Amino acid sequence: MTALAIHGGPIIRRSAFPVRRTMGETETRAVLDVMNSDHLSGFFGSPGPQWLGGPKVRELERKWAENYGFQYAISFNSWTTGLMTAVGSIGIGPGDEVIVSPYTMSASATAILFYGGIPIFADIDPNTFNLTADSIERRLSPRTKAIMVVHIFGQAADMDPIMDLARRHDLKVIEDAAQAPGVRYKGRPVGAIGHIGGFSLNYHKHIHTGEGGMLVTNDSELALRAQLIRNHGENLVEAQQVEDLTNLLGANYRLTELQAAIGTAQLDRLEGYLQTRRRLAAYLGDRLAQIPGLTPAAIIDSASHAYYAYPVKYEAQVTGISRRLFVQAVNAELPPPVTWEQTGWIEAYIKPLYLLPLYQKKIAIGGKGFPWTMNPSVIYDYGKGLCPVAERMYEQELIYTPLVREPLEESDMDDFIAAINKVLMHREALQGSRN
Repeated sequence: MTALAIHGGPIIRRSAFPVRRTMGETETRAVLDVMNSDHLSGFFGSPGPQWLGGPKVRELERKWAENYGFQYAISFNSWTTGLMTAVGSIGIGPGDEVIVSPYTMSASATAILFYGGIPIFADIDPNTFNLTADSIERRLSPRTKAIMVVHIFGQAADMDPIMDLARRHDLKVIEDAAQAPGVRYKGRPVGAIGHIGGFSLNYHKHIHTGEGGMLVTNDSELALRAQLIRNHGENLVEAQQVEDLTNLLGANYRLTELQAAIGTAQLDRLEGYLQTRRRLAAYLGDRLAQIPGLTPAAIIDSASHAYYAYPVKYEAQVTGISRRLFVQAVNAELPPPVTWEQTGWIEAYIKPLYLLPLYQKKIAIGGKGFPWTMNPSVIYDYGKGLCPVAERMYEQELIYTPLVREPLEESDMDDFIAAINKVLMHREALQGSRN
């Protein structure tokens, strides 16, 4: 019997998985057009037509809104600043509580802190890894002002129950759809099912501008407030006849003409990328479903998935192999990755955010505990055990792969499955190894 690669045997696959190429002739021509125009940014931080940016920025925003059915799309230099702007636009202030997932990139929660809001972490569903209306409701308090829903890995959260809960309690809803461009929930594009939300254009997202983000909303007042925060709003409130100055201390969160030109060139490819990822995900999922101990993430009814990554719940008690050793053994059967996107399995994803030193020590803005000190009668406990499902996913169960992507094909999935099956066929040899 052929030995496992981790024990010195031959590997299943020798050639590296194809890299994802995102820049081509279309992007080159778009960038050269901007370079030749000699206008690399079209923004002015003062009243006038250019406070909304140059022609390439406005073209990208218009095209994004039209393609997916949003009333407003507003570009940013990152989705982190876009999230901060979303929090500011809905009026979050010192001491306001915002419920958020602990199992997401750190910016989902730190965007709340930037306006003095306090992140309240609700547990995730063990099958979709998203917040649910039930988990959110358990964390409501009289100080709750908003909910931030994260569509993790590109899977839409179950939005109707969440929006019903928000209406009953008069709460704003922000959608962090960083990983879910082009995803629809019951026919509606995620991002603005809630009051405001948006997407990441970071370099490893489906389409990208190197760094960047796109905020979306169907609310004209929120759109204006977001545009003001993006571009030195304090200079523009009189010209825009804005009475409520809350959070309109602006900044420079602006996208450049170069980035916008790249984004516009790429936008037409998004649907093709999504079709490829969904096809590969279905192919891989059918085969993983036949392997005891590996359960692909559930997909909620009437929702699509962007497959930023492909998550799986791993049960070591079923396979007889620890998660870490399983991941190491499967990856040893594949070529060493040069980039993240060539990796077979990755374990754990994100450490639950409340376990980071920022929340454990409650030191964020200044050194005296702000914003938690805004509610001195409340004890904010970010201790271990706060969100047991998220902790279990991090410590024991979740693995994911970025291989479900273009330009890979079903034959690449076959090699991945072959590596998994080889490891499981040799589980006895692994059970004696250090886990």
